[in-house]
Amino acid sequence: MSSPHPALFPDLTTGGDRPALRFGDRGLTYAELAAAAGSLAASLGSARRVAVWATPRLETAVGVLAALLAGVPAVPLNPKTGARELAHIVADSAPSAVLAAPGEQLPDTLGELPRTDIVVDTAAAVALPPEPDPATPAFVVYTSGTTGPPKGAVLPRRAVAATLDALEDAWQWTADDVLVHGLPLFHVHGLILGVLGPLRRGGEVRHLGRFTTEGVARELSAGATMLFGVPTMYHRVAEALDGDPELTKALSGARLLVSGSAALPVHDHERIATATGRRVIERYGMTETLMNTAVRADGEPRAGTVGVPLRGVELRIVDEAGAPTADRDEVGEIQVRGPNLFTEYLNRPDATAAAFTADGWFRTGDMAVRDADGAIRIVGRKATDLIKSGGYKIGAGEIENALLDHPGVREAAVTGEPDDDLGERIVAWIVPTDPQQPPGHEELADHVAAQLAPHKRPRTVRYLTELPRNDMGKIMKRALHA
Repeated sequence: MSSPHPALFPDLTTGGDRPALRFGDRGLTYAELAAAAGSLAASLGSARRVAVWATPRLETAVGVLAALLAGVPAVPLNPKTGARELAHIVADSAPSAVLAAPGEQLPDTLGELPRTDIVVDTAAAVALPPEPDPATPAFVVYTSGTTGPPKGAVLPRRAVAATLDALEDAWQWTADDVLVHGLPLFHVHGLILGVLGPLRRGGEVRHLGRFTTEGVARELSAGATMLFGVPTMYHRVAEALDGDPELTKALSGARLLVSGSAALPVHDHERIATATGRRVIERYGMTETLMNTAVRADGEPRAGTVGVPLRGVELRIVDEAGAPTADRDEVGEIQVRGPNLFTEYLNRPDATAAAFTADGWFRTGDMAVRDADGAIRIVGRKATDLIKSGGYKIGAGEIENALLDHPGVREAAVTGEPDDDLGERIVAWIVPTDPQQPPGHEELADHVAAQLAPHKRPRTVRYLTELPRNDMGKIMKRALHA
């Protein structure tokens, strides 16, 4: 049966023997992927939703694609999620079944759910079902909320298509590109951008299973053209470059190095660029919005900026009264509109209503300034990174970048703490390059004041052996104070 809607993955029917997916030594062509995902899709029937146990394996990609083909919303589950949070996600999303690789041991929390093993059967080609309406939910992805249990963001098919097509435009992404990454598959970055992105273009994705610099070097040397990673991965790349000429050569030949999910420190940008001649580009998105901005392939990749709004995305920066900021240097909240947005928080009409303005702009909670050329520079989260000190509104991100520019600082985080005089004082959390000789408070304060402004210098410095981070490399600032 034909469909009035264009296919989300047209190459499943036209791609034939071209490679589509590879996980380690296991790979599928487009024809094989269509057969495997198509036969599983036929078995999903009229399921309300399906949970997918999202391990970094070939089966996860096949299971998610099968759900998309069947028009059944997929709920990716992080295998590292704790029992209480997992129980909340399952109760909230109420999936009809859980899809998992054969032999994968599932936690007791999922014991009540019917299980469907993702059997990669490429033997019999099946007719793919008609393409669902673009408004149909594709995913329910749970956000790592800073307060309360995670909320399920319902992402429609149109949002997936809009974001991936906008990135095609921004990054000149084609069927000739081969993407390598080792990102988790329960998150927008690794799953939607990192697996569905290549499949939307008719290209190939090679997943490392577990990120290693050796794996990156091997795949880039063997024809991969693009690398996706998070800052912790690029930091490991930067650390390895001095002693690894093969890695340096492989990165030098890449068409595109992309970092996301958190800000990439300036010194890692510079170390990679100096060694390889290639600059890492950054982009900005959220679970609720997929991608909002990106440094374009033909643009200027400057450390600290996440590029310009993607095609189809409206973006504004507003002050505390909700009015667009008049001064380019004024810190304000990013708000966005466009086809890339989620439709609702599942079962949370109150939270959905609170997330949008009356005229349909989504309140991201991210604070930013706009550079003279229109590029967006994010300075932190409204809840944790906007510091009001001595009458100034200060973004933690710009202070962190200034601190990371000091040779004695390996990692840095900046927060605010109550202060009777200033309202809030700026606190720097530092992992020193040399733990035996950490830079002193005055030295760091003077360094920041000279680079930025005196009112942005840290008033307190605390030294750590490492910063607490989540799976995507984001610093967990609430854990610092805890």
